[in-house]
Amino acid sequence: MQQARAPRHRAERPEPSFAGAFQALGELAYGGAQVSASVIDLDSDERVLSIDDRIVLPTASVGKILLLIEVSARLSEQAVPAIEVLDKTPKDSVGDSGLWRHLQARSLPLADVATLVGATSDNLATNVLLREVGLDAVRARTEELGLLRTALLDLVRDTRGPDDAPQLSVGSTAELAWLFAALARGRVVDALTSSRVLGWLSLNTDLSMVASAFGVDPLSHRGVDHGLQLVNKTGTDAGVRSEVGILRGPRRGVAYAVSVQFADRSIAARLRVLDALRAVGFDLLEYVY
Repeated sequence: MQQARAPRHRAERPEPSFAGAFQALGELAYGGAQVSASVIDLDSDERVLSIDDRIVLPTASVGKILLLIEVSARLSEQAVPAIEVLDKTPKDSVGDSGLWRHLQARSLPLADVATLVGATSDNLATNVLLREVGLDAVRARTEELGLLRTALLDLVRDTRGPDDAPQLSVGSTAELAWLFAALARGRVVDALTSSRVLGWLSLNTDLSMVASAFGVDPLSHRGVDHGLQLVNKTGTDAGVRSEVGILRGPRRGVAYAVSVQFADRSIAARLRVLDALRAVGFDLLEYVY
């Protein structure tokens, strides 16, 4: 009996379509959330996913990337030494994410303070670095990079009054995905500056959103694990979930950014957002693996 032959031009495996990401984020949008996503193939530079990627949404702690870039650039320029000791003061104190406020050490080297921001999105460390370099310098560096819709707007505050910026940071996923692609290629300021920023961010312990689909160890994923390598930064605030990162796999690599602004009225609403972000992660995993 003659065996049926496979069609001559059929691929060995179907090309990933990001259908799951479109459906999951689309359902959030139909439910009233604002969603935005962008994915860039690091090999071809093709934008393989684009969902309202030019709109500006709150990105919470994602904007701390811009601060780390300014700090890293100053280290590259030798404008400040990595071992310069910075002190935490009562004025810098703020709650929520981070470790330094729980530590006895009053002073840390500048590079260690930046490491805390990369690893735990440390709010106190963020404010200390901002006091050191200045928000105006971060804004100027952001403009030099050509980012028009992405900005770190303020220091971290426990409460925001009428005279404060309404958000810690804002951004478009098109610009944020481009920024991470540029970091991956060593093109943000220079190769050393880019590499140092990625080193700080490679310690990030928050894998609760898109990266929850990748199966890597939240506390130890600087190396290659089952062919995957991840660097990411997340942002969390009331009604805001945002993530930007680089994912490399056996087949290819991507730079990605996803942001959602939603009515955080119940745990069910929050879990729907996290499920959608995880669905985006599964599609990214399929694309690179």
